[in-house]
Amino acid sequence: METLNKHLEYLGVCGDDTDAEDQILESLNGILLAITEDKQRSFHLLRGSGIFPTLAKVLKGNPRCAVKAAHVLSEIAKNEEMKKPCIEADLVPTLIPLLESTDQEMLLHAGRAIGRICYDNRSLQEELVKVGVIPSLVRILTDYAESEPLVHVALLALYNLADLDALKVQLVDAGVPEVLSEILLRLQGSSQAEDTCIVKAASDLIVSLLLGDGNCLRLFQLGVIHQLLDLLEKHVQSGDTSVQQAALSALQSLAVPVVSKVQMLEEGVAERIEALLRSESPPVQFKLLGTLRTLADGQADAAEILGQDPLLLNRLVQWCSESDHSGICGEANRLLASILHHNRSQEVVKAIQAAQGVKHLVSMTTSEHVAMQNEALNALAIASAIDLETLEESFKESQLVQSLHKLLRDDNTSPEVKYNSMSLLCRLLNSGDLRQEIEEDKIKDTLEQLCSHSNADVVKEAITTLQVLRGETPH
Repeated sequence: METLNKHLEYLGVCGDDTDAEDQILESLNGILLAITEDKQRSFHLLRGSGIFPTLAKVLKGNPRCAVKAAHVLSEIAKNEEMKKPCIEADLVPTLIPLLESTDQEMLLHAGRAIGRICYDNRSLQEELVKVGVIPSLVRILTDYAESEPLVHVALLALYNLADLDALKVQLVDAGVPEVLSEILLRLQGSSQAEDTCIVKAASDLIVSLLLGDGNCLRLFQLGVIHQLLDLLEKHVQSGDTSVQQAALSALQSLAVPVVSKVQMLEEGVAERIEALLRSESPPVQFKLLGTLRTLADGQADAAEILGQDPLLLNRLVQWCSESDHSGICGEANRLLASILHHNRSQEVVKAIQAAQGVKHLVSMTTSEHVAMQNEALNALAIASAIDLETLEESFKESQLVQSLHKLLRDDNTSPEVKYNSMSLLCRLLNSGDLRQEIEEDKIKDTLEQLCSHSNADVVKEAITTLQVLRGETPH
């Protein structure tokens, strides 16, 4: 620490003296060494030393020492408490022009320093955008495509900026999707750890860029979706789960807009995602199921493709009863419900019945999560409207009527679940056997009690269900 003090004193006196470059470099190296040996004490001394304006002077007026000064700054800025003095000394505006350098070491340290100082600081990030940092970062990605550390730094910086409102459009206009596509294409065959980090950063940035249908279509046209799938297929074999999860997050985001769902179906993406279900990694399985559910959401064509694949349905039903991984069990149930809910085909109802998936959806009606209860109730109501005859036996075996009655009687059941339970009951009354079960279970008494429920929708549905039960035409 005594040596560090001497270095700091020297820089304070001679920091802008171009004739003392060797000594300045020696002092900067001394600071780096001290930080490596004892971060906390070094940062304490640095905070009170007034070193920051001196570093600004070195960066501006001493080209030979500027790279080392940027390196010192990038190390200092790792510490949260050191960011404030960096900002107060106006170091960010001093660092930005250095991103135009042709020295790769300078680009690396300046890029890291800027990224660390500006991380999580909205006003500074907005300032960066105003002074044109985006084209500089895109230039680094294209001019130094072979430099893993530089590409990684530029991707992380763009990822942090992509959070700003209205900036996604600027990033797209600056050609970021094209650059990302090239990166994914170039690293397709690599399994090196550093390349894997880049692929993950690129996938994360794709997720951030997905704002509006236009951006999705641009990424589609560039072939990004199949590049992500190629990556996934490769990494499912090599077992790198962080890349798989990042790529799947990108795919899931791409599957949200309706225009994308249609395009993904036309390009056979659903089948390619399904093929990846052989992965043995629970986090990846969870993401895969979520991606397929996003794809099926609101899209009858997707629901019908997925709902008529016996291999997928058997895998789903197997996962529905996996107690070791409750997340996967829940996601498999939700995908099954989504397929039934969004499909309009008798074949799908028959296929899910044949795969013995119905009992799992009946169990899902009593889930501890209200959202899952409602998803199951709605899916079963739609399936009953399509083909009640096929489902009748499974409903009796799994005691659906009794489960619904329990939900209606329970004071803790949410109004929405009560409402959806009665909607499903109305469908079940079209079956003679199930109507008999409903009558024997004395659900009529419970429905009469619900006519004085505090929720108006529940009351309305209770009156309607009673009318159907009595054989009257609902008003």
